[in-house]
Amino acid sequence: MTQLRLSYAYGTSEQPLLGMTIGHKFDQACLQYADQDAVVSVHQNVRLTYQQLQEKVNAFACSLLKIGLEKGDRLAIWSPNCVEWTIAQFAAFKAGIILVNLNPAYKSYELEYVLNRVSCKGLIIASTFKTTNYQEILTQIAPEILHTTNGVLNAEKLPHLKYLIKIDDQQHTGFYRFSDLLAEPTSEQLDQLNEIASGLQFDETINIQFTSGTTGSPKGTMLTHNNILNNGYFVGEAIKLTSQDRVCISVPLFHCFGMVMGNLACITHGSTMIYPSAVFNPLDSLKAIEQEKCTAAYGVPTMFIAMLDHEQFDEFDLTTLRTGIMAGSPCPKEIMKRVIERMHMRDITICYGMTETAPVSAQSSITDSLEQRVSTVGRVHPHIEIKIVDEHGKVVPRGKLGELCVRGYSVMLGYWDEEEKTREVVDVAKWMHTGDIAEMDDEGFIKIKGRIKDVVIRGGENLFPKEIEDFLYKHPAVSDVQVIGLPDPKYGEELCACIILHEGHECSEQVIKDYCKANISHNKVPRYVHFLKEFPMTASGKAQKFKLQEYMREQLNIFDERA
Repeated sequence: MTQLRLSYAYGTSEQPLLGMTIGHKFDQACLQYADQDAVVSVHQNVRLTYQQLQEKVNAFACSLLKIGLEKGDRLAIWSPNCVEWTIAQFAAFKAGIILVNLNPAYKSYELEYVLNRVSCKGLIIASTFKTTNYQEILTQIAPEILHTTNGVLNAEKLPHLKYLIKIDDQQHTGFYRFSDLLAEPTSEQLDQLNEIASGLQFDETINIQFTSGTTGSPKGTMLTHNNILNNGYFVGEAIKLTSQDRVCISVPLFHCFGMVMGNLACITHGSTMIYPSAVFNPLDSLKAIEQEKCTAAYGVPTMFIAMLDHEQFDEFDLTTLRTGIMAGSPCPKEIMKRVIERMHMRDITICYGMTETAPVSAQSSITDSLEQRVSTVGRVHPHIEIKIVDEHGKVVPRGKLGELCVRGYSVMLGYWDEEEKTREVVDVAKWMHTGDIAEMDDEGFIKIKGRIKDVVIRGGENLFPKEIEDFLYKHPAVSDVQVIGLPDPKYGEELCACIILHEGHECSEQVIKDYCKANISHNKVPRYVHFLKEFPMTASGKAQKFKLQEYMREQLNIFDERA
């Protein structure tokens, strides 16, 4: 009797785990690549070598300790991409201060919630960006800022928050200026910093990133040096980063994509971090790639679509590009092909992961075939285990669908002060249950079919939106598409395709339906087709399907009788 191969894989590697703190690895890089560009912030016109970055990081770390922050305290940063973000990141990591990444799009309610959730003692804020005045929003929560004269905040609604730092040249009551905290430290201060750094352990929590909160209040994911340093390192290994590479980081730094796969992949390989703009702008990214001769570019699919569809796309020389990463949400085949052909990114890879796994669990290889790179998320990452299980927790045979589970160095320590929530996703055997439906083939390649909660159950049949989205991307008029389920009294749910058209293209609901009827089975043809100019998005570039569902229920006057 032939034994069925099970959907289990373990990532082997000749490279061991690094086994050190981020500060230790950062200092190694600064010594080894001292005179090379470490970071270029194009929109700020700032360029720092590794040695210069190290000097600023050490100065800022010493100042954090001097003003009153201590090892284990939480320091939040609430800002779009900038060089100060990166200085703060490595300074906190060296001083053993836990960096808390805040979404720059937070409003007052969200800000108050997350600062109190993890008892932040310090907060770094940006000045203003577009219509957001960060200081104004913070002052709404803590009006006591206006009367703070000794540099220590005492706010009723933010009882743990004491130290405020602003990325601004102006003097403001109650705030330290970021630039003032870059003053050259004394030898005694440096000795204190080095003593603290040498005592840190690599499996201590050093970073808290909040889940998006689409299914409830955001949860604080506790990540260690070991989690994120190694993950950034092995992501960089997969795209063959070297000290000659220059990485265009258009994704937000508050997200794992920017901070881990971007910054930490770069410093572990001596590569250059390049920030084209404060938040993603397709034209700024195209300009930065040409100007800075970038060899790699990072983005979620919608970012690559925006660059490819930009009216000035053909004006830019992108021939220096070699590799990069498309991740953050399912990567449509047609977009992947255009990126390879038109942006010269022959070695682009797909990554799959989540914040709770630091983030990457699977990645395609630059030697994988085009078909493998466009139809799967690659294979399991080094030093990580993956299994796919059925609803009873049993590992399914290869080729069968189930929930993807991950175990290994990358799995978070847990959600901050939420043991019950942690137990809901990390089982007793330390497997992280991702909530994603996946399939593993005989070679170990993994296909993500969608979120368990995104599956549309029509007439008792499971339909996977990603499969229909991948098909609709092939239509010449379709620039972007999201397929969702809407309530239906007869079938339980019906499919709805929300479509953004390429500029200059016209299309009708009937044309899309006819295209589907001619090419896919009838049960996968969307009952509804709706054209939009944009999707509701998270700050990290993911379409918010639950908001699309709310919007479409209103538009079509559909009420969920099952609720």
